[in-house]
Amino acid sequence: MISVPQPRNLTQKIFDDHLFRREEPSLSVDQVLIEDATGTMTCLQFEELGLDRVAVPLAVIYVDHNVIAVDSRNMEDHLYLQSFAARYGCHYSRPGNGISHYVHLERFGRPGAVLVGADSHTTMGGALGMLAIGAGGLEVAVAMAGEGFVLDPPQVVGVGLRGALAPWVQAKDVILELLRRRGVRGGLGRVFEFYGEGAAALSVMERATICNMIVETGATTALFPSDERVRSWLEMQGRSEDFSPIEADEGCSYAEQEVVDLPALEPLIAVPHSPGNVVPVTEVTGTPVVQVCVGSSVNSAYEDLGIVGAVLRGRGVHPDVQMTVTPGSRQVLDSIARSGVYHDLVAAGARMLEPVCGPCIGAGQAPPVGRASVRTFNRNFPGRSGTPGDEVYLCSPATAAATALAGEITDPRYLGGPPAFSPSAPNPEIDDLQVVRPSPDDSRRVEVVRGPNVVPPPETRPVPAELEGRVLIVVGDDVSTGDMAPDGVLGMCLWGNIPECARHMFRRFDPGFHDRALAWGGGFIVGGHNYGQGSSREQAALSPLHLGVRAVVAKSWARIHRANLIAQGLLPLTFEREDDYASAREGDEWSIEGVRDAVGAGATRLVARCPGNDLELRMDLSPRERDILLVGGLLRFVKQRLE
Repeated sequence: MISVPQPRNLTQKIFDDHLFRREEPSLSVDQVLIEDATGTMTCLQFEELGLDRVAVPLAVIYVDHNVIAVDSRNMEDHLYLQSFAARYGCHYSRPGNGISHYVHLERFGRPGAVLVGADSHTTMGGALGMLAIGAGGLEVAVAMAGEGFVLDPPQVVGVGLRGALAPWVQAKDVILELLRRRGVRGGLGRVFEFYGEGAAALSVMERATICNMIVETGATTALFPSDERVRSWLEMQGRSEDFSPIEADEGCSYAEQEVVDLPALEPLIAVPHSPGNVVPVTEVTGTPVVQVCVGSSVNSAYEDLGIVGAVLRGRGVHPDVQMTVTPGSRQVLDSIARSGVYHDLVAAGARMLEPVCGPCIGAGQAPPVGRASVRTFNRNFPGRSGTPGDEVYLCSPATAAATALAGEITDPRYLGGPPAFSPSAPNPEIDDLQVVRPSPDDSRRVEVVRGPNVVPPPETRPVPAELEGRVLIVVGDDVSTGDMAPDGVLGMCLWGNIPECARHMFRRFDPGFHDRALAWGGGFIVGGHNYGQGSSREQAALSPLHLGVRAVVAKSWARIHRANLIAQGLLPLTFEREDDYASAREGDEWSIEGVRDAVGAGATRLVARCPGNDLELRMDLSPRERDILLVGGLLRFVKQRLE
């Protein structure tokens, strides 16, 4: 009997096409994305693997985060990264060329490929039909070494988009609707796959907005089919040869289903302090605003800035509002300059910033304490803007433009009919001069430049026979990696120097944490649900490693941060009984016996002996994760395999 192949969804197709180690399972990687904030540690760890060249078809290093250069430390990172790229065969995108996930989409993204990036918003590549996944720096270094990327087959959520968006409703409102339904934890372990006539009608950059922000649900990634929209967009980029059609098979199945009726959507907004706190704009209409920021990490494409310019044309930004606009790339900057959008924005009173991440990660434009700042960004975690006590709202470009005019949060539908505006950018001037390509010459002669702020990561250690220590801190739900490795200009200067970076760990909660951890010789961290949400920065795992932390116990985990802890040899545990979290107290002495034996034997439970009672802990680890912990981290694990 001839077996009939089962219809597959788009995620399964790409996954199956790239599976090369079924026992792990591991995916072969076509492209790697690195940015400067996380890149220094990524590259330092790659060097420790002892290879002469990257072993993936394409690796690109972008300088898009640490560009203000308030002192020498930023440029020390840049010089290191540029010389690393020349030595090991990476492309190097110079400062000001654009934000990594925008430029990568424009110049390198390819349907059906697997892209792994040391930036959580690498997921933006799903707009082209790529399986694009954010990861920690060490996992990316391992992928660059040709060792693939380990990923359990995810649950795939089919999202049917029906109909068309109503006037003034935008793609940002689609992803905000999913965040309203799912919150910041409802996407964990899932890939969201979009289909239907509504999906087909969205432009590539509208799809990019959705894919960029899907990670705020906790999801692994999101993707759309590669269709005629993608073909036309790649043609505009001068890359028609990179197009290939790929879509889900008819009749394929999904683990879960969502349906979004696009005509029924209304303008939405995420209120402080989480992307998951989503309400209709009408619920907060009238809230006074002192700042409006458009663009940066998401909603900085031509069509995003163009609608804002059209709304502001011939008008002025409210006198009580400071407004900034950040294009996503030099290409977008060129398009808005030649189309007249740039003039509309500047004439209205908006300040134009260079195409870098900027205010999205707290590098400039910090708002005042307790005053509303409305932004088209992807995250509004407490303090991420650079201001402790900030009040950041997230919305669409249309809502931001209406708000900038009124000086208070405003539903754009109050403006009447939308202004005349063509969402299609003029054909951009393709300029790759700001991307330095690797030389085919003998790269071993290149000297890698290492300034004093480029410091090797702390040494990892095998999991010990037992764990003893005090509880260093107890934190709540949805703590982000930004609370463990600081955002902002001064904070990111330190990401290539873990001893200095660690001084800022948990500073928002407890300025004494760093000194206490050193004085107590390390210990345990206790966290709530979704511990480590947000950025992929592995500095949030390297800092506790430096401070002597050997285990973190939480109610539940964000995917990337959990993987980062294991990669650095730190044990992630969960409470068997969630109520036990309430009994954890800072300063308590904990003792966990038989740890190494339990990890080696495949056991799933440990017991923490502590004052008053014993706590049962879960240790859910794959066989590979156990091997990594036993040997002392992912770097040691891969070096042994390479040897």
